[in-house]
Amino acid sequence: METTTFFLCGIAFWILISSKLNLTLKLRSLTQPWVSHSVISGTPIILKIQKYQHTHFDAFFSLLSCFVSVPFYTAFLPLLFWTGHCKLARQMTLLMAFCDYTGNCIKDVVSAPRPSCPPVRRVTATKDEEDNAMEYGLPSSHTLNTVCLSGIPCTRASEDICSLLSIYFYLKGAVQYLLHYVLAYTGNNVAFAEIIGFTMVSLVVGLIGLGRIYLGMHSLIDIISGLALGLGILTIWLYVSEYIDNFIVSGQNVISFWAALCFLLLFAYPTPELPTPSFEYHTAFNGVALGIVIGIHQTFQQFHHEDVARIFSPDLTIPAFVGRLLLGIPTILVVKFCTKALAKWILPILANTLGIPIKSTSYIPAEGHGC
Repeated sequence: METTTFFLCGIAFWILISSKLNLTLKLRSLTQPWVSHSVISGTPIILKIQKYQHTHFDAFFSLLSCFVSVPFYTAFLPLLFWTGHCKLARQMTLLMAFCDYTGNCIKDVVSAPRPSCPPVRRVTATKDEEDNAMEYGLPSSHTLNTVCLSGIPCTRASEDICSLLSIYFYLKGAVQYLLHYVLAYTGNNVAFAEIIGFTMVSLVVGLIGLGRIYLGMHSLIDIISGLALGLGILTIWLYVSEYIDNFIVSGQNVISFWAALCFLLLFAYPTPELPTPSFEYHTAFNGVALGIVIGIHQTFQQFHHEDVARIFSPDLTIPAFVGRLLLGIPTILVVKFCTKALAKWILPILANTLGIPIKSTSYIPAEGHGC
């Protein structure tokens, strides 16, 4: 109780101090010129990559980008719950909420532009990509989320600061986080699975980063920042995930704490230089995290314990799993669209009443964004 209260008081104190000292503007004045210069100077690299323009590449990288988009989360995270891997599902949901909030905060603090279009060719094949193009560029959310979602352990940069022994244990911990359930139920050799997992994850992250540059959505500095931030968040998460999970499952005052946390995060979010959709993105995912926490805390013993039926077991047959899909996916889509419409109506009124300085494309028309 004392720890959670101290944590909430710390966030409230940070909100007061940062508002009083105008920290967002000061940080922006320090970082934005350098990042903007890096984006401009990185344009030739983007143009060189885009020389290999082809409709097949357009389709491939656009499809690849969908694997870490909002529709992907909508299907993938519930799928983990429905297959019986509840612990992995709730930890990944909270991790994605943390990534989404942190990444969007940095985007709107720095308020650095995306590559200029023209001369860069920007490909927005879906409505989600069009919305993404209205956000600021640094860091790349796709790279950040791919790193954290996959559990990639380390990069070449970390080899300069880590000993071989520490890299080994970090590699082992991160890849096991990704492959925990595969190893537990298939009995594969751990070392072999780690090598395969690390190779596949590295390939996916590399392709995602390359694709974001090829599509004209990000510059190299955005990708590097997303990669570094993702590794940092993942490192922290590997240490605190079990504590957070135990608190959600069996802690005291969990619901009141998480509701207060989500409320404070609305005020802690920085005001961007121009309206972007980042505010509603993090608000929506924070709402998802709050709902997951409340549901798990109240129904853990009934539906989310470690002995719950898992896919391919006698207790959860394929027809039963398909039934969950047929019922669950339409329900999620209906709830998503209804709550989004409701949020667009309620949030501006609530924010104006509470004095939250919203600058969001859904509430205030954006200017100067896009291509």
